Amino acid sequence: MSEGAEAERAEAALRRPSRVLVLATEELTGPELIGELRGHLEDELGAVEVLVIAPAVEQTAFHHALGDVDAATAEAGRRLEASIDELRRAGIPALGEVGDSDPLIAAEDGLRQFSADEVLIVAHAEDQARWFEEGLFERARESLYPPLRMVAVRREGDDGQPHLAGVEESGPGRKRPSSADHDVTLSANLPRFNRGDLVGAIVAVVGTIVAIVLAATGPGADSAGGAAQILIAMAVALINMAHVVGLTLLESVHYRGGWQRFFRNLSIVATPLAVIANASISLLG
Repeated sequence: MSEGAEAERAEAALRRPSRVLVLATEELTGPELIGELRGHLEDELGAVEVLVIAPAVEQTAFHHALGDVDAATAEAGRRLEASIDELRRAGIPALGEVGDSDPLIAAEDGLRQFSADEVLIVAHAEDQARWFEEGLFERARESLYPPLRMVAVRREGDDGQPHLAGVEESGPGRKRPSSADHDVTLSANLPRFNRGDLVGAIVAVVGTIVAIVLAATGPGADSAGGAAQILIAMAVALINMAHVVGLTLLESVHYRGGWQRFFRNLSIVATPLAVIANASISLLG
């Protein structure tokens, strides 16, 4: 390759956009915050691609546990629209979307489709932190792999004008998960699965069928063992149905985070135990 071609290739690499994912738990407005964001983004090498994720977080932990996401989704949409408009007025081209009710899961989902060089978190200052913002930066360092930058905002005065309260930075976090590049798409009508969820769903379906077949061919409902087999098969079927239906059909209500992990772990543990129990009863019967 000639020196001229090498120089042109190097120049093209320098022009390659940096990619920043902005996790906005707070609205991106106000001259101080926008000035900080603009100054930081302009320091990035070359043009910058920005994706804003507005997590649909409920007002209280109680509402979060109930999965009451309608109001939270509407508020996140309003926050996202205002933030995108403010960034564009400041000359920062940005796209955005509403994310999961758990801010870190929202960021992880965003990183699967947008391989960012940095995650920039905008949240309230510690003395005004909401229930989900306490320890957010530390938890982000444990679960996200790109370098982190957290901009803290404090609202003051009668008009609640946002003011810059501080900036915290961290280098790359944990190792980039292999699932970020290896999610599986089964159908355009289904969400993307990482390999763990896909394997778990297959184990759940196959294990449930085996447990039901063993119950159907066992001693029968008239015996204690047969009745136990039926109850075991029914229980594992309900658990696995809840998990598989959640994975495949309930993305619109954010079946992610705690409930997903709970049912996945319960399914992975309960299904083999149910098969072993029903097989043992059949052998002993």
